[in-house]
Parts: sequence; structure tokens; C-alpha cells
Amino acid sequence: MTKDLPQTRPVGKPTLKTVAQATGYAVTTVSRALANDPKIAQTTRDTVATAAKTLGYVPDRAAQRLRTGRTKVISLLINPGHEYLGFTHVLLNGITAALRGTGYSVTITPDFIDSDRISVIRNILRNNLADGIVLSRTECFDPRVRLLLEQDFPFVSHGRTEFTTPHAYVDFDNEAFARQSVQWLLKAGRRRLMIVLPQAQFTFSQHLRFGFLSEVREAGIEHIIPEDLSIDTPPAEIARRLKEMLLSDTPPDGIVCVGEVMALAALAAIDDARMVAGDQVDMLIKQASPVFDLMRPKFRSIFEDVEKTGQQMGEILLRRIDGEPPETLQRIIAPVDGPHLRD
Repeated sequence: MTKDLPQTRPVGKPTLKTVAQATGYAVTTVSRALANDPKIAQTTRDTVATAAKTLGYVPDRAAQRLRTGRTKVISLLINPGHEYLGFTHVLLNGITAALRGTGYSVTITPDFIDSDRISVIRNILRNNLADGIVLSRTECFDPRVRLLLEQDFPFVSHGRTEFTTPHAYVDFDNEAFARQSVQWLLKAGRRRLMIVLPQAQFTFSQHLRFGFLSEVREAGIEHIIPEDLSIDTPPAEIARRLKEMLLSDTPPDGIVCVGEVMALAALAAIDDARMVAGDQVDMLIKQASPVFDLMRPKFRSIFEDVEKTGQQMGEILLRRIDGEPPETLQRIIAPVDGPHLRD
């Protein structure tokens, strides 16, 4: 029989002993219940969890690290600039949903793609700052992945690599997106298509290029891939260059937009060229943010579920930390018709 649970938080920092006194259970039982030990009855775990929340009990991470060797921290390496609006926020929502109730927290570390990306990894490994790492903007032969594989350190990447050694990843099917984009623009009557790709070292750039070129070549139509631009080029520069192309003798009449930032730059260029989007030139957008649903006029879009991606990466990383082999922890998410995709 447990005691009545307290209604207010005690003065001072609550401990395991505080929770034990409040519930009537032994300290060891409380500790195992908070660790979600399946050998402890679910009713006991629920009672202890409620008491801990009411009392404001927070595990002592330093003590946990000494006892288990784990930090209970996941490190998310993220590029501050991105092709999507609110990408970090949406991805983080998914990751934290997967970690809910596990005791893990997430630290965010900027990952500047034009700097030494591997030094961040070395710092985490050297100082034991995390139990696992989430990588974004994965390269074909990513040096971060190579190092983590060599060290056998748990990680999951947003995107695949071309290494033969298997590793955990969650990826969007960018080849399918590019193919579907070309197909829809062809249905709209467009015959000179353009795409601005990510920088060539990123794996998803290769997938996008292959899908786009396969479809335009099969259709026998003209295409433009400006090699001196990327989706990481400042949007104002993309808009300026695209305006020049639109006013040239051979302008594109269909644009595949790899992300919402690219779409905004394209809209600016179309307006600056005194053209009407959907008339002289059409667009198909890779969309991840619900904010873009409010854009007018509406455009065809294909949806990448970034929140689902984050949740799957969080779940996979926890399984990798627990020792599951990486070859069982690989997921590819298919494109989904956006709210404005129409025949």
C-alpha cells in the first residue's frame, strides 16, 4: 500500500529517497521503476513516475554517467541554413517524440558545411559528450560517417552514403521526387525544365540529378542544370540568376524547386521578370512546411515528411545505442503527394 502522493514540490532538490518516501517503495524499486524496468509492475512504474513528476525529481546525470557510463544525451548536428522553412524545428519535434520517456535529451550543434565538419565529431568522441549522434547533410563518402564507423560509435544519418560498410540511416527518396516532378511538369505542358541542385558532394544531389536527367532524356526535352548555382547559394543570387535565364532567348518554362527557399527565390525571379507564375513558367515544389500551404497562388507540391524522418531517426538511434546491427536500421521514406498536386 503506497502513501498518498504529495500535491506540491518539496523545498530543496528532490532525490530518489524523496520519491521513495512519498510512494512507500524502496529506493532500489524507485530507481528500477524510473528506468522502466519491465520486471517492475506497470502500476508501480506509473505510481513512481507520477510522484517523480509531482515532486520535480530530475535524475542526476553526473551520477548516471558514473553508474552506467552513459550521458543520456543525443547530439544533433545541423546545418543552420537549409532549403526548408523551419527545418530544424520540425526535425527536432520528430526526434524528441521518439525520445519521450527515455530520459534522453538532445543537444544541437551547428554543422557548417563549408568548415571542418569532422572536428565536431572528434570533440564529441574525445569528451564523451553524447551516447549517439544524428547527422544531417550526408556526403557520398562522408568523413564523419567513416570516423564513427571506425570508432563503432552509435549514429544515424539523414541520408545515405556510398560506403560498402552498412550504417544506420533515414533518407527521403529524392530520385523518385525528381522523377515525379518532371512527370507532372510534362503533364502541365512544359518542355524546357530546370533544376538547381545541392552541392555535388551530398548524396541527395546525386539522387536528384539521376532522377531528373533520366526523365527529361526519356521524354526528349531540353533541360537546364546551372552548375555554378546550388540550393545553398544565397537566395537573392539565385533569384537574380534565374531572372536572367527567364529573360534569355531560351528560358525555362518549368522549374523543379528542391525546397521552399528555392521556391521563394523562383517566385521572386518570375515576378522581377514581369512574368506570371503558372502561365509562362510553372513550378513543382518539394514541400516540408505547412506554412507553404498559405502561399498564393497555389503550386504543385510533393511533400517530404521531415517530422516522420526525425521520429524514425530517434527510434533507430536508440536501437543502435542498445546494440542492434546497423543493417537492420535503414529506412527510405517515399514522397507523398502534396496538398496542391493536381492533374
